[in-house]
Amino acid sequence: MTGSPTGRLLLTPEDGQGAERAERLRALGLLERAEPDFDRFAEHLAVAHSAPWAMVNFLDAERQFLAGLHWPSARAGAAASLDVFAQRSLGRDHGYCPHVVVRRRALALEDVRDYPRFAQNPVVDGFGVRSYLGAPLLDRSGLALGTVCVLDVAPRRWGGQGLAVIKAMAAELTERILSRDHGI
Repeated sequence: MTGSPTGRLLLTPEDGQGAERAERLRALGLLERAEPDFDRFAEHLAVAHSAPWAMVNFLDAERQFLAGLHWPSARAGAAASLDVFAQRSLGRDHGYCPHVVVRRRALALEDVRDYPRFAQNPVVDGFGVRSYLGAPLLDRSGLALGTVCVLDVAPRRWGGQGLAVIKAMAAELTERILSRDHGI
């Protein structure tokens, strides 16, 4: 995760559980469709953190699927200038959620430009992201199914309170998700 055989810094972490995660997400019916409940949860995340963007994000080995999404243009009803969000799909090289999933721990970046690994991410220049706060959605086996996250276009001090809130919200959503599957 820290480097490649050529000595270059890997910007996207290697994910040894991508296939297992994709299989689990398909079993839960979560990898292919957006759900209004997830959109509402993303809006709740945004409000709780006073952040303009929030997501409920599931990852497989190849991509990220934004099952829940709150972003300013969606509320304004404007044409989607960010097609990727309208399609609800991002490559694994975009954003910081792949890091949260692989680490299975929350991540707070007050200013992404302060970290060489994160400052070079395509969302910085492409979407103007400057700060990130995310937490994993961990099933009972410890497998990270995805993340909940909030983003801002300005540097932000998330603080211990922000970290505690997003972790609690991730745990709440995970319980909702797992209640769909009585086999766990």
